[in-house]
Amino acid sequence: MKLLVTNISKHYGGKAVLSDCSYEFGGIGPYVLMGPNGCGKSTFLRICSLLEPPDAGMLSFTDDERPLPHTLELQRRMTLVLPRTGVFNTTVFNNVAFGLTVRGLQARAIKENVQRVLDFVGMNHKEKQNARTLSSGETQRLGIARALAIDPEILFLDEPTASVDEENTAIIESIIGNLNKGGRTMVIMTTHDKDQAERLADTLLYMKAGEMVARRP
Repeated sequence: MKLLVTNISKHYGGKAVLSDCSYEFGGIGPYVLMGPNGCGKSTFLRICSLLEPPDAGMLSFTDDERPLPHTLELQRRMTLVLPRTGVFNTTVFNNVAFGLTVRGLQARAIKENVQRVLDFVGMNHKEKQNARTLSSGETQRLGIARALAIDPEILFLDEPTASVDEENTAIIESIIGNLNKGGRTMVIMTTHDKDQAERLADTLLYMKAGEMVARRP
């Protein structure tokens, strides 16, 4: 699946948060959108993940060059992980299984998927633990596992290591790098950390005051 963003703008209370942002996301990535806090990165991700509409501009999703309508089915092919993951007052396993249960998967398929992604994020030994007892870094890894359980074609990560300790930051960066090696899920993430952006980005985008001002490679 490809995503073409064309001249996206967004205002809140009369103030421009995004101004004429355009880019074509056509590979696996990771695409890393870097910029200071408040520059519009999070809003950009929410719009790209179809969680809120732009005031102007257009999003075009294509699959084998066929245009895809903006439906619930399309939304289910992507997911956004926020900087602070909300968890249910139940086990880690049940938290990760939630999206699969909603989609009506059978118990055996749910178990296989949950164990697969918990192993991927290094938390299979935590599956019976109450999710609310996890550290902030472990909670963020749980959020990533929950997102990956639905096998998204596009994974949006908004500041995935914000307020996370150094050890878990290294683990999350490794998870993102391994996703890139898998070659199936497109990763589009934001960060204000220049060093992290340089470490992770296949393509690096810069945002300032609501505008994309440069890109690399």
